[in-house]
Amino acid sequence: NALNFYNILKVKLGIHTDEMDGEADTHFFDAVDYMVFGLGNRQYEHFNSVAKFIDSALEKLSATRIAQLGIGDDDNDLEGDFETWKENTFWKTLKSTYLKHGTSLLIEKNKHGNISKPELPFSVKYHPSLEGRPLIMPDKVERDQILNSSRYYFNSHDCVMNLCRELRTPEDGGSTLHMEFDVSKLEKKYYTADNLAILPMNNNESVELIAEALEFNLDAVFSLVPSVNASSDKFQHSFPTPCTVRDYLSRYCDLISPPRRSELKKLASYATDPTDRNALTRMSSKEGKKEYADKMVAGHVGIVDIVSELCTSISMSLDEFVALCPRLQPRYYTISSSSSVHPDSIHITVSILSGIRRDSTDFTGVCTGHLASIRPGDNCRVFVRDSSFRLPTDSTKPVIMIGPGTGIAPMRALLQERAHQKIEMGKEVGPNVLYFGCKNSKQDFIYADELEEFQRNGTLNSLYVAFSREQKKKVYVQHLLEQNSSKTWNMIDKLGASIFICGGTKMGHDVVQVLSRIAMEVGGMTEDEAKTYYDQLHTQGRFVQELWS
Repeated sequence: NALNFYNILKVKLGIHTDEMDGEADTHFFDAVDYMVFGLGNRQYEHFNSVAKFIDSALEKLSATRIAQLGIGDDDNDLEGDFETWKENTFWKTLKSTYLKHGTSLLIEKNKHGNISKPELPFSVKYHPSLEGRPLIMPDKVERDQILNSSRYYFNSHDCVMNLCRELRTPEDGGSTLHMEFDVSKLEKKYYTADNLAILPMNNNESVELIAEALEFNLDAVFSLVPSVNASSDKFQHSFPTPCTVRDYLSRYCDLISPPRRSELKKLASYATDPTDRNALTRMSSKEGKKEYADKMVAGHVGIVDIVSELCTSISMSLDEFVALCPRLQPRYYTISSSSSVHPDSIHITVSILSGIRRDSTDFTGVCTGHLASIRPGDNCRVFVRDSSFRLPTDSTKPVIMIGPGTGIAPMRALLQERAHQKIEMGKEVGPNVLYFGCKNSKQDFIYADELEEFQRNGTLNSLYVAFSREQKKKVYVQHLLEQNSSKTWNMIDKLGASIFICGGTKMGHDVVQVLSRIAMEVGGMTEDEAKTYYDQLHTQGRFVQELWS
């Protein structure tokens, strides 16, 4: 829906788009009032660009802006930004614009003084006759009966993980895994360096802890059905049912990630002990956001910890828990294999997130913990998503790849593809240049043996590796790139090289700054001209970044 709306705006503004036809109409939103609040992260180059576009486009299409654009920054406090905008802008604007003088807004509160529990759009229907069956098939549902935010639960497939190996040496202490999945039965075939989405599962310990705390029967089988007061025509499915409570808690609930403050506020209404209720309410407030950040986020406290250990007076029914608990989200990994070389196997490169909590217990990332726990022969729920990484159609064009750490994943895939073009297909292949970075050559120089082979067979023409901890002054990929300014500019501007960047947002930002300086110092451009130049390369698919914060 959001993408369709975005494309409609472009069409009505007269901007060509391949996704939608239509005629320009600058009066399309006559008599429409609007406010926009954008969600973004300042670490990314195009911070809140969609919200800014929509805010500007609506005005150009004759809509009336009744409040200034609100900006949320997930690098700081996204919920706090929204709460401030909602309180100081949203409600005040609605009231001053649409309510008659003297009219007040009434918010009903329960006996504890908290916001009343929401009315649920669904209820739980149990199926005692299905309990104990080894296989329970979910109902088939039409696409328009599925919540947009949950479609991946219905479109994903189980694939066997058939190989897993550690890429770092024992001296490093951390873990980066190379994993391979059998995707021969997937309907959607992948292309080199696409994304593989992993749908993680919670561990058995977390599932059993929360079931015990809330007195859920893990073997019970249930479906979600429209509630008595809800319209069955408007009911949409959140996840496949019928399923067991164990399956629901394992596959669809985010039990481990720190809940947002808004979710703590909802949890508070289910706490019967005033101490529990007050603590959750306090941390959910604007005044308590520092305490929330310190105890919940920095402490790696999830809903399972809150319900089973910290606030044990919380009591709720299964349908209330389904309505409150955030859903497990897929995690996307850039595929590190070539579809030409490995058509039935997808490879990914995974850095395992782990650490020690303040109470000395271990924690792992939701998805990486799941991936680290599965063994060859186990199933993993996945689906394929297109990425922006596409080699030039003219194989003679050069490629510059910048991917430190696990950012090497798509570069490995692209190098496999270029080697296939060169060796198996007999094509003329242009120069390939790779900038890689890690801490130490003897600890986390992942895929070193493969990169050596790419050099030996003539696929990888230049390899520059920044070992950041092997000298007193730290060296990163952007430093090596700047040392090769003239060569880099010649490849980009004269030979038509494509530039691919993958890794952390700070690295990506620093690399883009170096590329901009190269365009100015070697190419003789101004700062604005350099930006326009790389924007044009991006539009042509020659300048691609996949970054994460």
